[in-house]
Amino acid sequence: MSKTEILPDGIIIPSSTDYLAKVDRHLEEKFTQAGIDPSIITDIAISVSELVNNAIMHGNGSDISKTVEVKFSITSNELRVIITDQGEGFDIETVDNPVDDENLLKEIGRGIFIVKNFVDDLIVSQAQTGGTQVEIVKKL
Repeated sequence: MSKTEILPDGIIIPSSTDYLAKVDRHLEEKFTQAGIDPSIITDIAISVSELVNNAIMHGNGSDISKTVEVKFSITSNELRVIITDQGEGFDIETVDNPVDDENLLKEIGRGIFIVKNFVDDLIVSQAQTGGTQVEIVKKL
């Protein structure tokens, strides 16, 4: 895949960090149009950026032939975003705690920790098509 695919409820990008800004702009535009509070948009934007970066780097191994899909849904009481990669998957229970003394100086491993602080729920599962699916929920 060499370009983005815009969906009514999301976006599909090639697995490259060059497309992170496109994801951010697309979601911010959709969430603003839906009347979402700007502070919630900021929390979700930070979270989605971390998770898409993880999907590209760790999930897809920065393989540009693979894609990352970002889909969202909005109801009267919640905003839900699902990020899906085409990688091997991972067990969230094996992710090191970045605030443990032995991990404080590591340059990686803070993405999931950051996201957990900005959302109300984070669910990691195996995608039906393979890869990892990370779902975040923010109450409105």
